[in-house]
Amino acid sequence: MLSGFNYAAPRTRGELLDLLAAEGQGAKLLAGGTDLLVNMRSGAVKPRLVIDVKRVEGFSGIEWSAKDGLVMKASTTINDLLRDREVRERFPLLAACAHDLASYQVRNRATVVGNVVNASPCSDMAPALLCLGARARISSKTGTREVPFKEFFTGVKRTVLKADELLELIIVPAEEGGARGSYRKLKRINGHDLGIVGVAMMKKGGLMRIAVSSAAPTPVLVDGLNETSTPEAAVAAVRKAISPISDLRCSKEYREHMVEVFVRRLLEELK
Repeated sequence: MLSGFNYAAPRTRGELLDLLAAEGQGAKLLAGGTDLLVNMRSGAVKPRLVIDVKRVEGFSGIEWSAKDGLVMKASTTINDLLRDREVRERFPLLAACAHDLASYQVRNRATVVGNVVNASPCSDMAPALLCLGARARISSKTGTREVPFKEFFTGVKRTVLKADELLELIIVPAEEGGARGSYRKLKRINGHDLGIVGVAMMKKGGLMRIAVSSAAPTPVLVDGLNETSTPEAAVAAVRKAISPISDLRCSKEYREHMVEVFVRRLLEELK
């Protein structure tokens, strides 16, 4: 059952940051609501104030420039990302991860920012952002700061965000455009489900990056590889980086096995 809460729908960035500064830990931001509303109904989250960011001027949309790269704003939905030609052509790994997130109906509501702020170990968007060297632009009433996504996640459902901060922009550097990449996700069923394990791989300019979800307390980036790395070397590096557990969905050993299977399949696909 939902607990009582107040609701605010600011129209400007300044109003939003003022509300966050005043309310702190008692506030939760609402964009798509696909995680927040579920958690509120279950009683896992009981905010005093829900702040709707969808009406804030300038908080929706995707921008691309050769100087700034790809910029995704706070209200950008997963389907907005999939519809964007620049994303599909320049950042196919982003599109691949987005396409595997839930159902079409959920993707109409769920936002890219919300998917990573939720900080689930099985986040679908985190592997692509890690592989592409994306940055989080974090804002509060006192200013802004940028954090690489490899430093953004600090634990299960935890990030570097402070109580008065929001993730305003996700920035993918322009130099990562044109990188080859793909994503493999194992689910319990054929269809729309949370990932048992997910593996993303990106190759460009002789470099290779691999990111894994659902195999550690946070999504994991494996950097420092190159396109000539043998499958054995790539698998060994990934195995060293992950720390899967056994749970209701599958065993630790099965996760380890499927990570290796996906790494080898992606190496073949991206030759």
